[in-house]
Amino acid sequence: KQTYLSLTHLGCPYCCNYFGGKLSAQGKMPWIEYNHEKVSGTEFIIDFLEEKLGVNLNKNLGPHERAISRAVTKMVEEHFYWTLAYCQWVDNLNETRKMLSLSGGGPFSNLLRWVVCHITKGIVKREMHGHGIGRFSEEEIYMLMEKDMRSLAGLLGDKKYIMGPKLSTLDATVFGHLAQAMWTLPGTRPERLIKGELINLAMYCERIRRKFWPEWHHDDDNTIYESEESSEGSKTHTPLLDFSFYSRTETFEDEGAENSFSRTPDTDFTGHSLFDSDVDMDDYTDHEQCK
Repeated sequence: KQTYLSLTHLGCPYCCNYFGGKLSAQGKMPWIEYNHEKVSGTEFIIDFLEEKLGVNLNKNLGPHERAISRAVTKMVEEHFYWTLAYCQWVDNLNETRKMLSLSGGGPFSNLLRWVVCHITKGIVKREMHGHGIGRFSEEEIYMLMEKDMRSLAGLLGDKKYIMGPKLSTLDATVFGHLAQAMWTLPGTRPERLIKGELINLAMYCERIRRKFWPEWHHDDDNTIYESEESSEGSKTHTPLLDFSFYSRTETFEDEGAENSFSRTPDTDFTGHSLFDSDVDMDDYTDHEQCK
């Protein structure tokens, strides 16, 4: 939800983003309150904001593309989500507990953190069992995760965003889930996959992070890709194991003196950085969207 608000530039006057432990009437997250009207569930929240505020990230999509977008959204939210939850709250609970930040200090906060993590682990396992995916073995769950990630990588290909050159609601959904694999699951299978073989997904996440979350920076972040401006001494390389999903970058050799740009993993065939964003916000001025 927060990524959607950032992509639509609705993050400021409309929303106060905090979590005080209160769930919606359905016992779910996320939920919003707008002019004393409460709405819960990501899909209903987006429909509500589109109607009330006139925003629409899918205005450039045709009926066929909208159908594809919805199908992929459901794959991510109803299937891929559970494999990530398993990785975070079941298979790597200790690492998650270390990363979890709760207010307060001293031994009480450590105890509370331990309790919250183990309660969450039990809830996740119970809900995964009810969903059905939790009835499979660990190896089978990770196999399903990998299939979902490969599907996303294949759909993205060498495009800037999932559905093409312009952002859509689907990008908010996909980024919100892939970001967990990129930055909150160090050393795990999904992180190794996204930063290794499925490198186009990593570059996609970086592209959105740099555009819409410029303040989001980790001092220990090793996801820095070679760029045209990088000096030889400052380049940090992430393993590029397979570019089968990145057809515009199958080779990086010089192609003659007529090419004035250096082709690297973060440039397209024109030499422009793939981290750049050309979000079309013509219909969304600062004041028009904040009326």
